[in-house]
Amino acid sequence: MMQAPLHPHERERLSLLRALQLLDTPPEPAFDRITRLACQLLQVPVAVVSLVDEGRQWFKSRVGLDPCETPREYAFCAHAILQTEPLVVPDAVADERFRDNPLVTGSPGIRFYAGVPLLSRHGYPLGTLCIIDTRPRTLAAADLAMLRELADIVTEQLQQRERWQLAQRQIEEAQARMNTREQRLRLIFEGAGAGIALLGAEGEWLSVNDALCQITGYPQDELLALRATDLIYPGDAPIGHDERQAMRRGDIDRFQLEQRCLRKDGSLRWVSITVTRHYEALDDRWYQILIVKDIQQRKEAEAALHTLQLELEQRVAERTTQLQLANNQLSAAMVQQQRVEQQLRKREAELSAVLEHASDAYICIDERGVVIAWNRQAQETFGWAAVEAIGRPLDELLIPLDLQAAHHAGMAHYLRTGESKVLDQRVEVPARTKQGGTIPVELRIRALQLEDQRIFSAFLHDISERKRAEQQREYEARHDLLTGLPNRRAFFEQLHMAQARVAEQALPLALLFVDLDGFKEVNDQHGHDAGDVLLREVAGRLQQQAGDGMLIARLGGDEMVVLLQQPQLDESRVQQLAEHLRQLISQPVQLGPATTAAVGASIGVAIQQVGQQMTADQLVALADKAMYSAKRGGKGRVRWS
Repeated sequence: MMQAPLHPHERERLSLLRALQLLDTPPEPAFDRITRLACQLLQVPVAVVSLVDEGRQWFKSRVGLDPCETPREYAFCAHAILQTEPLVVPDAVADERFRDNPLVTGSPGIRFYAGVPLLSRHGYPLGTLCIIDTRPRTLAAADLAMLRELADIVTEQLQQRERWQLAQRQIEEAQARMNTREQRLRLIFEGAGAGIALLGAEGEWLSVNDALCQITGYPQDELLALRATDLIYPGDAPIGHDERQAMRRGDIDRFQLEQRCLRKDGSLRWVSITVTRHYEALDDRWYQILIVKDIQQRKEAEAALHTLQLELEQRVAERTTQLQLANNQLSAAMVQQQRVEQQLRKREAELSAVLEHASDAYICIDERGVVIAWNRQAQETFGWAAVEAIGRPLDELLIPLDLQAAHHAGMAHYLRTGESKVLDQRVEVPARTKQGGTIPVELRIRALQLEDQRIFSAFLHDISERKRAEQQREYEARHDLLTGLPNRRAFFEQLHMAQARVAEQALPLALLFVDLDGFKEVNDQHGHDAGDVLLREVAGRLQQQAGDGMLIARLGGDEMVVLLQQPQLDESRVQQLAEHLRQLISQPVQLGPATTAAVGASIGVAIQQVGQQMTADQLVALADKAMYSAKRGGKGRVRWS
């Protein structure tokens, strides 16, 4: 038996594997679905997600295998992680590396193995997704590609956890550096998009924000009268019980969980809760900071800490009154002043901890448009570090060149008149990044008068993914997902417009209704996957012929249409095009490495001349009828309506 050598970056690889905290953890549906799917799709009895540490390979997910781990010296996966391409062993008995391996000679009797390395974000192999059989076999290229795809899904799961670990470390490192003044931090509470609560060491509410009230459906006074456990759906009560007990004992400082919240109206809403244990040195007390995100809609809830603002304003007013009454008692006034300043520093520390969890970019500028505050999320969203951004005009950093004049004009108009169309509104605008690109953001901006200066506080949320999703939905609504051709809906939209041009611009149009001959036989003989390959090839050939005034679409099944509208459109030209397309379709199609097939095409043609009135359905029906005439006439023909 040939034992695999260590990876060149073994120390870094093991360090990352331990940091991900996956070893010896319970099964998870995200991984178990992949192994079950691998067994079903690739027709093997065993599929495993394997993680390789110092002395063993441990199975995060397994199907068809009883042991949860094996020694690393026996592990096929220890060989697989040393190479960048998948390791495929058609017959372990014939492979000198494995022929005397106890896993081959004994249980489970491995004969076939195929494993794909699972790579970290920096390319370190953490383990493999592998499939195993007790009989020799070969792995087709399509099956290997499918195994790679499944491994990519597992890799994405691991890299998401890696990114989460990195984000957690960045949060912890940045927390100590936050030092923002009271009134600016107050704006962060007002604009925070997540639910936030401050609890005492015994779990009593100290302060909650409006976003948490919106998530739970309770007004603030009613919510403060409850306990946190009253909001937990009874069926989810066991979730996080051990972590809460560990935090009370002081064993951990932070944990995160997902559970259902029981709202005031009786409905349930899924929320993500991050609980952080925070020590306040000024009064030697422990607090719990709860960050609650509504993941039912996957949108950030608006945060408005109105109650906290009133409390701070009241304290400042009380301090002013006390100082005025104590003008003749300087010594007492100094003591009182020190007490108030300690309270303000305590509040700043609490607010700084909340800022660390802000999920939107926060930017503050003065009335000259110069950046005076720039949080961590702003750096991640736009690429500029705080030391690069603070002190520079905002238009040099974020505002596209074609909008800078409007930005300056809007600022000047507001400073002159106090009127603005964007303040206290949600608006979508483009924003520049350090790399020179442009991203769409949702902007919320407020103005605040601080003593003798006016500042503008803004929250910006990157909505690129939402915009891409909208564009993708629009594309899928009008295109056939198999061939990429316009679908029935898009075709009829174009047909209606083309018929309008018949009357308005005196442009005749022709419709070719194409139905494949022998397509069912290809499906029956070679399978639906081969049929899909054939349809894509035929669609591609037709699309290559498309020119000005021509639309090619798929109505469904093996039916396609060609819509032609040009100023000089005669029957001979349409007949020539139809014959050309019929011959093009009849050329053989490569279905696989050694498989070809050929189909024919029956084409029905209908023309709507200038001055001729007919509906879209009537024109399609004429072409369809002509196509069926071609079918009945022996197939592989062109017939006119």
